[in-house]
Amino acid sequence: MESDYLNLSRAGDLKDPKEKILYRFFEILPGLLSWGTLGGAFILAWLAPVVIAIFIIVFDLYWLLKISYLAWHQLASYRQMKKNLKINWIEKLHRLPNPEGMKVEMKANSEGGKLHRLPNPEGMKVEMKANSEGGKLHRLSSKNDIYHLIILPMYKEGIEIVRPTFQSLVDSEYPKDKMIVVLATEERAGEDAQKVAKAIKKELGKIFFQFLITVHPQNIIGEIAGKGSNEAWAIKKAKEKIIDPLKIPYENVIISGFDIDTRVYPQYFSCLTYHYLTTKKPLRTSYQPIPVYNNNIWDAPAFSRVISTSSTFWQMMQQERPEQLVTYSSHSMPFKIFEEVGYPNNMVSDDSRIFWCSFLYYNSDYRVIPLYYPVSMDAVMAKNLPRTIVNQYKQQRRWAWGAENIPYLLYGFLKSKKIPLFEKLRHSFIILEGFWSWATAALLIFFLGWLPLILGGEEFNVTLLSYNLPRLTGNIMTVAMIGMIVSAIISLLLLPPRPSGYSRWKNLFMVLQWLLLPVTLIAFGTFPALDAQTRLMLNKPLGFSVTEKTRK
Repeated sequence: MESDYLNLSRAGDLKDPKEKILYRFFEILPGLLSWGTLGGAFILAWLAPVVIAIFIIVFDLYWLLKISYLAWHQLASYRQMKKNLKINWIEKLHRLPNPEGMKVEMKANSEGGKLHRLPNPEGMKVEMKANSEGGKLHRLSSKNDIYHLIILPMYKEGIEIVRPTFQSLVDSEYPKDKMIVVLATEERAGEDAQKVAKAIKKELGKIFFQFLITVHPQNIIGEIAGKGSNEAWAIKKAKEKIIDPLKIPYENVIISGFDIDTRVYPQYFSCLTYHYLTTKKPLRTSYQPIPVYNNNIWDAPAFSRVISTSSTFWQMMQQERPEQLVTYSSHSMPFKIFEEVGYPNNMVSDDSRIFWCSFLYYNSDYRVIPLYYPVSMDAVMAKNLPRTIVNQYKQQRRWAWGAENIPYLLYGFLKSKKIPLFEKLRHSFIILEGFWSWATAALLIFFLGWLPLILGGEEFNVTLLSYNLPRLTGNIMTVAMIGMIVSAIISLLLLPPRPSGYSRWKNLFMVLQWLLLPVTLIAFGTFPALDAQTRLMLNKPLGFSVTEKTRK
């Protein structure tokens, strides 16, 4: 497959003027849809208030059905996560039969010569497949041969942030002699970051099979300074200094890219290894845990707790819809993907781009497996409230900059001739609808429903429809509060034990905080999403902003 479109980051990367115009149109499209919807609502409320009133009622009904659907998935995902937390994954992993001695079925596909040995869950046989890359035999060996390459990119975080992350790895029940840990520092972070890295290595480095500190150089041409470029550099150095010299088969290595505040639960790597050894196509699969922002949840401001917990709930819902699941934040993937596809070093949204790049590279034969297993991360909290507000907005805008994947994906679909048309249409609709809803839904629900009454004039205001519009939409939204109630209940169930120093009244505030949801959806949802899409429209690329992390 040609790689001219697989490594694109923006329209400016294209040399053909016609291709560049096409890609620019795709970059403009998300903002055009969002601003067109909001602007159209104002214009129609003035010129055709009946039309916009009916649209608002239909949209509210659609949103009620969607909230009910998502709330059901949220509950189902929560139940599955609690179930997975109770499973002894180490024991479950040990019960897996080793590939040796199994019946082997040989199959060839249209892509030719490499052989992959894939154990299935029942242990009845191992399927070996071929591709066009040659005759070398690749196999997923014994369950005891799986190594975890753990990449932890850091910037200027203090040791109080870094040490608990490493302690969670130490406390993990997976064998430490199968863990290769890379603390990926930045040259631009200065000497203080190196002091933290060296202190961690001295304190905990000998516990793991291998411990490597990498220093990502600054000002590399073609890179965006940020997590993605740091991870790509760290994986490359781990390959050069550890994996290749020790001749570890790439198929036996799983990469986990974690934020520096990510704390794994004790059996995360056992759960991950089990799924890797039992899924149908382990080398064409990424693995997604559920991010739970519990590290500092009791200390963070109320609005930050609501936003972070809402992100957790969205990922829980997505785990129940694996056909829509895309890698997000902390996730895991086979090392083989890095070798064949590479890892984005010029993207802000690297965590989702690696999925879409793999999806295109393998002609849609790539997916994400939900683990229904949590990792714990930090809610946004800076040294003071104003900085927390700014950092929260910037973080949401950075996440919303994931809209840069829309032109990449649509352009890639036009170039790829092997991806089925249905898959192209399905994923195009999902990604467009997702970012459109992100930028418009909250305003349409909470504010624009009043536009026909304000702009529709006296002729509309004397109609029966104008009289019933606020009552009907209000009743629909009241019923839709079931989603908020479900979220409030599950948020309490997810809470870690209350730290000493906080009274029981704090638990009540953890419920009442959900009254802030409409405000947070607009201020930290709609506005940063519109900001990001507008920047994409105007060809004003967004750089990677590091979210400040503090501890009380």
